[in-house]
Amino acid sequence: MEATTIKIHDRTKQELDHFREYKNESYDEVIQKVIFIAKTCKDEPELSRETIFAIEKARERIRKGKFVTEEEAKKRLGF
Repeated sequence: MEATTIKIHDRTKQELDHFREYKNESYDEVIQKVIFIAKTCKDEPELSRETIFAIEKARERIRKGKFVTEEEAKKRLGF
Protein backbone atom coordinates (compact mmCIF):
# COMPACT_ATOMS: atom_id res chain seq x y z
CA MET A 1 0.00 0.00 0.00
CA GLU A 2 1.34 3.39 -0.94
CA ALA A 3 1.07 6.27 1.51
CA THR A 4 1.36 10.01 1.22
CA THR A 5 1.75 12.90 3.61
CA ILE A 6 -0.79 15.72 3.71
CA LYS A 7 -0.79 18.97 5.60
CA ILE A 8 -3.86 19.84 7.63
CA HIS A 9 -4.54 22.61 10.10
CA ASP A 10 -4.50 21.81 13.82
CA ARG A 11 -8.22 22.55 13.98
CA THR A 12 -8.89 19.99 11.22
CA LYS A 13 -6.89 17.38 13.10
CA GLN A 14 -8.87 18.12 16.26
CA GLU A 15 -12.11 17.69 14.34
CA LEU A 16 -10.90 14.38 12.90
CA ASP A 17 -10.03 13.24 16.42
CA HIS A 18 -13.73 13.51 17.32
CA PHE A 19 -14.49 10.82 14.74
CA ARG A 20 -12.00 8.35 16.20
CA GLU A 21 -13.74 5.40 17.79
CA TYR A 22 -10.65 4.11 19.57
CA LYS A 23 -7.27 5.57 20.47
CA ASN A 24 -5.22 3.65 17.92
CA GLU A 25 -7.58 4.24 15.00
CA SER A 26 -5.48 5.62 12.15
CA TYR A 27 -6.30 8.89 10.44
CA ASP A 28 -6.67 6.94 7.20
CA GLU A 29 -9.44 4.89 8.84
CA VAL A 30 -11.09 8.04 10.17
CA ILE A 31 -10.95 9.76 6.78
CA GLN A 32 -12.35 6.65 5.06
CA LYS A 33 -15.22 6.66 7.57
CA VAL A 34 -15.93 10.35 6.94
CA ILE A 35 -15.86 9.75 3.16
CA PHE A 36 -18.31 6.86 3.56
CA ILE A 37 -20.65 9.03 5.63
CA ALA A 38 -20.45 11.89 3.13
CA LYS A 39 -21.23 9.61 0.19
CA THR A 40 -24.07 7.95 2.07
CA CYS A 41 -25.54 11.34 3.04
CA LYS A 42 -25.68 12.29 -0.61
CA ASP A 43 -27.05 9.01 -1.93
CA GLU A 44 -29.25 7.85 0.97
CA PRO A 45 -29.95 10.64 3.47
CA GLU A 46 -32.12 8.51 5.77
CA LEU A 47 -29.57 5.71 5.93
CA SER A 48 -26.85 8.24 6.69
CA ARG A 49 -28.76 9.46 9.77
CA GLU A 50 -28.98 5.89 10.98
CA THR A 51 -25.26 5.39 10.34
CA ILE A 52 -24.31 8.52 12.25
CA PHE A 53 -26.61 7.55 15.13
CA ALA A 54 -25.09 4.04 15.23
CA ILE A 55 -21.57 5.48 15.27
CA GLU A 56 -22.47 7.85 18.11
CA LYS A 57 -24.00 4.99 20.13
CA ALA A 58 -20.92 2.84 19.55
CA ARG A 59 -18.60 5.66 20.60
CA GLU A 60 -20.60 6.13 23.81
CA ARG A 61 -20.39 2.38 24.59
CA ILE A 62 -16.63 2.48 24.03
CA ARG A 63 -16.26 5.51 26.31
CA LYS A 64 -18.17 3.63 29.01
CA GLY A 65 -15.97 0.58 28.54
CA LYS A 66 -18.86 -1.55 27.30
CA PHE A 67 -17.17 -3.45 24.51
CA VAL A 68 -15.48 -6.75 23.83
CA THR A 69 -11.88 -6.76 22.69
CA GLU A 70 -10.84 -8.76 19.66
CA GLU A 71 -9.02 -11.19 21.96
CA GLU A 72 -12.11 -11.66 24.16
CA ALA A 73 -14.29 -12.19 21.08
CA LYS A 74 -11.92 -14.87 19.77
CA LYS A 75 -12.06 -16.69 23.12
CA ARG A 76 -15.86 -16.52 23.21
CA LEU A 77 -16.10 -17.82 19.65
CA GLY A 78 -13.50 -20.53 20.21
CA PHE A 79 -10.86 -19.23 17.82
